[in-house]
Amino acid sequence: MPEQTQIRFSHKEVVTALLKAQGIHDGIWGLFINFGIRGMNVGASDDNLQPTALIPVLNIGLQRTDKVNNLSVDAAVANPVETSLKLIGIGKTKAAKKR
Repeated sequence: MPEQTQIRFSHKEVVTALLKAQGIHDGIWGLFINFGIRGMNVGASDDNLQPTALIPVLNIGLQRTDKVNNLSVDAAVANPVETSLKLIGIGKTKAAKKR
């Protein structure tokens, strides 16, 4: 099997990973990407330049939103709060066991 060189994630997987990294457990959160824009002349040579727009990704983040869609998840579902409750006293009592 060839070596894997790319791993792809859906928008929801990215949002879920970021929620977990930030410890967010409630609210509906969506992915946002902040783009920049620059213009410059690009070409194979100085005699063959073309006006070009460059659009870098400046940052990627989370933002609260009102509804779940293909870019968002409910943090309570995607990253529920872990509870470590220990239930004590389940089963028969000592008196019941002796009977």
